[in-house]
Amino acid sequence: MSAVAHHKKIAHLKKSDPILGAVIEATTLREITITRAPFEALVEAIVSQQLSIKAADTIFSRLAALTPGKKFPTPRQILAIPASKMRKCGLSKMKVSFIKDLARKTLDGTLDFRHMDTMSDEEVIEHLVNVKGIGRWTAEMFLIFSLKRDDVFSFGDLGLRNGLKKIYKLKGAPTPAQAARITAKWKPYRSLGARYLWASLDNR
Repeated sequence: MSAVAHHKKIAHLKKSDPILGAVIEATTLREITITRAPFEALVEAIVSQQLSIKAADTIFSRLAALTPGKKFPTPRQILAIPASKMRKCGLSKMKVSFIKDLARKTLDGTLDFRHMDTMSDEEVIEHLVNVKGIGRWTAEMFLIFSLKRDDVFSFGDLGLRNGLKKIYKLKGAPTPAQAARITAKWKPYRSLGARYLWASLDNR
């Protein structure tokens, strides 16, 4: 993203929502420095489910090291790795089955990464949830961080719900209707607003 485009998004969020604007003024976003290929990004997302960042990073690194070379294993290589070997990386039996299903559906064309740029956000989500272990939340994270879509807000994300509760001083967790009403002001840059909400939790 160019500096001009980023400034435009920030200006819109500040103008449309002064409460979020105050968070933006007090927060420095971490740069997203690692850009993974779609298959690798989805494997990482599956590995990360219900784990701390540190544990997930350790397991993901072990998995990546199972094949020679510096590149992440291809779908074909993942299918060739014995499940027992993947389990030794720290993966559960279920996550191994999810990753192999992802590899299989990538190879047979069930997943079509090449044409995702032409799909709407909802079409991408519907496409990805055909893979075992990929639900709406994982698909939304893929939209934000891999496809760099501008206007995604994951109502199912606990961190985002906590962020809304914190900065808008809500008595309880926001309902989907409340969250939709608050974040509607951020359109068409809800993804950036979400990133500031996540960052606000680090500043508590």
